[in-house]
Amino acid sequence: MTLLLLFALCLGAASALENGLARTPPMGWMSWTAFYCEMDCARHPHACINEQLYLDMADRLVNDGYMAVGYKNIHIDDCWMEMERDSRGVLVANRTRFPSGMNGNIQA
Repeated sequence: MTLLLLFALCLGAASALENGLARTPPMGWMSWTAFYCEMDCARHPHACINEQLYLDMADRLVNDGYMAVGYKNIHIDDCWMEMERDSRGVLVANRTRFPSGMNGNIQA
């Protein structure tokens, strides 16, 4: 009973900063929802995590009107990197599926 009363008292006591951030939820497109970790571009050329997929989705956000209503982000989730890190221990983009590297995609 005490736990239930404590819970009821806390319901109205949510606190938040009034700093203008997160007035809407993050709005964008994330590959994981549709493509998971598909990396076999030979077998699944239209459903493969690769550079062209992200460029196409960025174009769709603009051309289909999503950007005009607040969708501004492209989330590069998983499966974009090589299986091994570089000599410095840094993750690098898969050279076959992302020939322009991550910098090339960001600037496109």
